[in-house]
Amino acid sequence: MKRYKLLIVALCVLVGVNVVMVYSGQRSKTSDEFRNRFVKDFQRIGLNTTEGDAMMLRILVESSRSKRGIEVGSATGFGAVNMGIAFERTGGHLYTLEIDPQMAKTCRDNLQKVGLENTVTCIEGDALKTLPKLKGKYDFVFIDAVKSDYLKYFKMIEPKLKIGAVVVGDNVIRSARAMKDFLDYMQESPNYDTVIIRASMEKKDGMSISYKIK
Repeated sequence: MKRYKLLIVALCVLVGVNVVMVYSGQRSKTSDEFRNRFVKDFQRIGLNTTEGDAMMLRILVESSRSKRGIEVGSATGFGAVNMGIAFERTGGHLYTLEIDPQMAKTCRDNLQKVGLENTVTCIEGDALKTLPKLKGKYDFVFIDAVKSDYLKYFKMIEPKLKIGAVVVGDNVIRSARAMKDFLDYMQESPNYDTVIIRASMEKKDGMSISYKIK
């Protein structure tokens, strides 16, 4: 009888230890300390945005209190992780679109590593085909995919934008010629206030930031 009781106690202790370990693991990967280290050590590739630009995106999401966002061009998820942290803080959600299956998988893996899989949804497929399937209204957009298709992407998103939405285009200095139609539209339309900034000199490039005023 005593051995039976000892066995029950031992099992209870093991279960308790496992619960604590699971909880601790979940807590650690969502902590600021863990996430900051993950971002700092992120193995970025050429298609990822720079650290400075990614932080600018995070700040833009948080300061605008955005709730529903679209990213066109996930790559391996460096931008999605940074924006995802901000959307988690605002209680919002980000949909990030990636055409390459392996990159989409890596993006999802990276989001899961920092506990953002419920805040960011990575959608695999050609954005020109997946964008029309997104329902509802959005208040934040980041475009960083095929440069010559920026205006095509945006025209699919524009009817879904709320007044006050923020629209960001990446690589607008070095790829200005390829996306001239997009830049002309954003800068000349009376519906948007637009500025081009450099938050990072890493790639000697910049981003356009537009605010939908009507």
